[in-house]
Amino acid sequence: MKRIITKALSILVILAAMSIGATVRAETVDTRIGKLDFELGVPTKETVAKLYDEIDFQRACQLYLWALPVVNVAQATLYVEFVAGAQDGDAVLLEGYRNVSGILTPNVTTPYINGSMDLAAAGPVVVDIPAGLIAGSAMDFWQRPLTDFGVTGPDQGKGGKYLFVGPGQDVPIMEGATVLHSRTFRFMYYYRALDPDPVKAEALKKGVRMYPWSRRESPPAMRYVTPDPAKVTQIPAMPRGMEYWERLAQVIEHEPMEDRDRFFVAMLRPLGIEKGKPFKPDARQKKILTEAAFVGEAMAKANDFDKRFAGARYRPDTHWDYVIMLDPAQDLPDYSQLDERAAYFYEGIFITKAMNSKTPGFGQAYLGGYRDKDGNSFDGGRSYHLHVPPNPPAKQFWSITLYNVDTRCLIQNKEQIADRSSRMPDLVKNADGSVDLYFGPVAPKGFEKNWIPTVPGQAWFTWFRLYAPLEGYLDKTWPLPDIEKLK
Repeated sequence: MKRIITKALSILVILAAMSIGATVRAETVDTRIGKLDFELGVPTKETVAKLYDEIDFQRACQLYLWALPVVNVAQATLYVEFVAGAQDGDAVLLEGYRNVSGILTPNVTTPYINGSMDLAAAGPVVVDIPAGLIAGSAMDFWQRPLTDFGVTGPDQGKGGKYLFVGPGQDVPIMEGATVLHSRTFRFMYYYRALDPDPVKAEALKKGVRMYPWSRRESPPAMRYVTPDPAKVTQIPAMPRGMEYWERLAQVIEHEPMEDRDRFFVAMLRPLGIEKGKPFKPDARQKKILTEAAFVGEAMAKANDFDKRFAGARYRPDTHWDYVIMLDPAQDLPDYSQLDERAAYFYEGIFITKAMNSKTPGFGQAYLGGYRDKDGNSFDGGRSYHLHVPPNPPAKQFWSITLYNVDTRCLIQNKEQIADRSSRMPDLVKNADGSVDLYFGPVAPKGFEKNWIPTVPGQAWFTWFRLYAPLEGYLDKTWPLPDIEKLK
């Protein structure tokens, strides 16, 4: 207490000197960022340098959180170029443990189809979505949904034609098309083929078409590409260090500026990221940016894995959290959801309006498990048990997937198993329809089909998905117990 009073008095002396002109030759004040030296109330040159470094560092940490959605998807664009040789207009097919191992928090139960286009280069673009049991969306480069597709979209699973128009572009006439205005030049789409019939699912995977409106009379042949399994883990799903800022600099250079982000972009300028100028940070900027990428990510982990948002916990009697605390539009009447957005896009990619469903039998629901019953993080060297009660509130199916904490990608094990779902015919069920699941380095005897192997020395977390969630989830009457560590 005495030290606090002394520090406060020192600050008051400086302020008094500045206000009445008193002569103070020198003063040193201990602060949160270290000692600050003043002469006649004015910071010394050394203190000025320290303060500017601190300003830039603090801003860079917050800029890391702000930029997560756009860096996330910019890296995903680079990822599909690297692993699948994808170009603008291609459809990338991601299916199965190995092929989805390099993207953030995928599921392994259903295939993904995605693609992107640069409206600045192509002009308005048409996307033809096939009819059938699919669910997905199209988003701008900040991952704000432009529309849902399939059973949760305006086409209601009957298929549809969507026309995407970029910033400042005229809207062309196209009969029968749903017109969507993107606030960024680059946009992307994705959907999941949900049909349990493998023949129908296969047709849905290759039913999409994307082409420039200007080539509508004779669209180019659609190219469908798949990842090279040898490459899927060679590029991180989220860049670290200076690579994070390099990816952001590319986005700033290419995309238009929005009013909501003007202050953030202003904060980037002293750090070397400025539209119209090459990103060539000096040694001071590199040091600050590299450290801020590490601290910013640590802040992102706290913000995500230990959410402090009101209502984040599914039920007060367990540790399951809602994965998505974000309105997909991201912008509410009084503020934009900075922390909620950062929390989701640190661990996930792509979002739809239907992924935060409040309507029974519609969309999807996601619960995140980051700690066990005792409140501890999950240790890949220990064994755990989850009892899934009978009658899970999912009209279509449920699934559970394990992810590596460090990468937020599928847990990597020699068995190449990362999920279990109610669609698996060999899943062992109890007489009442409940299911006991096991996670650990050793398979439990008799429950090998209910087991997901973990890796000693690696922490993990999990998502529990409900497809077409029902009332028991929406009103929280269906209890999902905590995951318990086995003795």
